[in-house]
Amino acid sequence: MDSTRKSSAEFAASVKHDEVAEDGLKKSDAACDAQTMGQGTSGYEHLGILETIKTFKVCTLVCFAMAFSAACDGYQIGINASIIANSGFVHRFATSVGKTGEPALESPILSGWSSIMSCGQIVGMTTIPFLSSRYGRKIAMFAFWIVLVASVLAESLARSWQVWLVGKLLAGIGVGCLQSTIPTYISEVAPVRIRGGLLMCYSFWWSLGSFFAQIALQHLSVSDPTDYLTPIYTQWAQIGLMFLIYIFVPESPAWCVNAGKVDRAKRELLKLNRGVPDYDLERQYQILAMAIEHENAVAAEQRQEHWYGIFQGTNGLRTVISCWTNLTQQLIGLSLFGTFGTYFFQQAGLADPFKIKVITTSIQIATVLFIITIADRVGRRLLACSGTTLCWVSCVAIGIIGVCPQVKASTYVFILFACLWNCGLATNGATGWGYIGEISSQRLRPYTAGFGAAVTCVAGVVMNVLVPYMTNANKWNWNLKTGWFYAGIGLPFVVGMWLLIPETAGRSAAELDELFERKIKPWRFHKTETATQRLVQFNQLEAEVRETK
Repeated sequence: MDSTRKSSAEFAASVKHDEVAEDGLKKSDAACDAQTMGQGTSGYEHLGILETIKTFKVCTLVCFAMAFSAACDGYQIGINASIIANSGFVHRFATSVGKTGEPALESPILSGWSSIMSCGQIVGMTTIPFLSSRYGRKIAMFAFWIVLVASVLAESLARSWQVWLVGKLLAGIGVGCLQSTIPTYISEVAPVRIRGGLLMCYSFWWSLGSFFAQIALQHLSVSDPTDYLTPIYTQWAQIGLMFLIYIFVPESPAWCVNAGKVDRAKRELLKLNRGVPDYDLERQYQILAMAIEHENAVAAEQRQEHWYGIFQGTNGLRTVISCWTNLTQQLIGLSLFGTFGTYFFQQAGLADPFKIKVITTSIQIATVLFIITIADRVGRRLLACSGTTLCWVSCVAIGIIGVCPQVKASTYVFILFACLWNCGLATNGATGWGYIGEISSQRLRPYTAGFGAAVTCVAGVVMNVLVPYMTNANKWNWNLKTGWFYAGIGLPFVVGMWLLIPETAGRSAAELDELFERKIKPWRFHKTETATQRLVQFNQLEAEVRETK
């Protein structure tokens, strides 16, 4: 036994069951303090990441399956981004003739398609929280599933650009609902110790869905360049898998508690934690109920009970933080490299734009997988801020290439920085959707997540209008110089990342409430001790005492 443990044990034994910390705080005081803050210990705080996954197998599987829903989101956005470079699609929907005499898609129509999808996302993100809060997360899932079914049906039947526009509107509404609902659900259900990795699985499946879209279009560009319908039809398989997932996943226990459905909350907790050793249902329910009761009490005291409390006081700051990371994506080139990536590469003169897009998307997937494995060890803040900074540096480098004399090496340098940009974007996106889900209070989470995601889409609408003009050789023809545009508008937001984004790894919803209520600076979150941490320390001290007896 080491000297530190011996001294701790002797000290604890001397005060028997009324342990005292170095600052004079007794365990009873720590427990009371934690309870006042709406906090309590679950008894599983000592588990490592792998131990947590093994202990909470069912809950982990449910969150992973829910994140899989994002594959449909990524596939939809990926198809929208790249199908406009498919020759069969262009011939079907073309309304003009380009400089070479070939059928061409006009910039206003391209902007309309991409912008209407972003507008649909805004509608979905700002309306689904009201349904989700009133009737539950599962009802919200089935609602946006029906909208997605309608969108795929419209895309499958579209033979004119107007019908395709309707399909994109419906797709945007469905995807917007999905984007605000799924991170909320995972954040409420996932074990705290592995919440970051499970939230980032959303980004992984999004990237994988986008990758499959590129693979499908790349294959067809070689085997049958005029076939654009097959990739659209494959969405039906994803729709079917989503339906099966939404049938079997439990309702969010946090929503049940908020809605006053005590018995159902306990049933859902038992479903999610089936097989967990020594699971104390009453204790786990009380921890959840205490956190929500504390939030409701604070909201009543501050007269912020209504949904628009997301714009007031500390909750207003939490709303800004929740949307900042994803909003910054739009201002460091998401529409340029993501939504119009294949089109941008094509206009930049690359011989095989589909192949380049497949490569960059593959890099995104690999990056997200790596981030998932380290997110709960390294934390979110460093990953989010450094990834965003890498994107900005890449935009500057691409802008420099655009103004330098073009040589053979220019293309390779451009591809290198496009790959680095995708690494940074994958890091930003993975952490960004995590912040959308976990930064807000439990009481306001659906509304904060919906509004935060919608703000991103508002910026997306603007960018989706501008990018086709900036990159189109028949319009502004900025080509690689577009990098300077994003370097300029993105700089203030990159700086803001380092000042606004807090560390949330390992913090429960109640602990985050405490840190925000105490007005701790975002960059000091990870260094600040919470009531739960103090109580855990006393529990560890008790365990050491028992080991020495």
